[in-house]
Amino acid sequence: MTVLYEDNHIIAVNKTCNEIVQGDKTGDQPLSEIVKQYIKVKYNKPGEVFLGVTHRLDRPTSGVVLFARTSKALTRLNTMFRSHEQIHKTYWAIVQGKPNLPEARLENYLIRNEKQNKSFIAKQDAKDAKLAVLSYKTLTVGDNYSLLEINLETGRHHQIRCQLAAIGCPVKGDLKYGAKRSNPDGGISLHARNVTFEHPVSRQIISITAPIPEENIWQQLAPEP
Repeated sequence: MTVLYEDNHIIAVNKTCNEIVQGDKTGDQPLSEIVKQYIKVKYNKPGEVFLGVTHRLDRPTSGVVLFARTSKALTRLNTMFRSHEQIHKTYWAIVQGKPNLPEARLENYLIRNEKQNKSFIAKQDAKDAKLAVLSYKTLTVGDNYSLLEINLETGRHHQIRCQLAAIGCPVKGDLKYGAKRSNPDGGISLHARNVTFEHPVSRQIISITAPIPEENIWQQLAPEP
């Protein structure tokens, strides 16, 4: 586990593609428990350590995950993530091929299928359809893959994965949404690159960036600093 930022109210870590943020039916140790243990040891905390989950990343996705260390911070961050105000998340994704347009804003209506744990493009008037909006721009293009930067305007289930697949550019390794083959580590090449937000207590603007994964494809496609 790599800590990217911490203070008395919040802590941000760089999640790997195999970690889960919260406990689930797999019974695997979640990242939240690992962070709790880290805090307990580092600050010699007796008893139970408070840690609030403010948002989630899909298990096969990597990047910045932000936790709250106080109830005040948790309440305010939860409000920010729900409203998409005072907080902005940027993702990087390696996709098959390259989009027809180097940058664009995508608007789709999505329906989530709980049994399949998958989202589908639907018509606006379809039952339970929800508007999903994102913008992307192409950062670099390789022989078979491109690196895109994605900015979310909404937070729908599997939104990036579904919407990019719909334009013929599924995320590398994402078999569920049409990728040709899996990644060796079992993850997908979708990375929560940055989160910028107003600190829930100090009100200062905080920007946290996660380093890109170490795999060769990421290093090859990474833009020049």
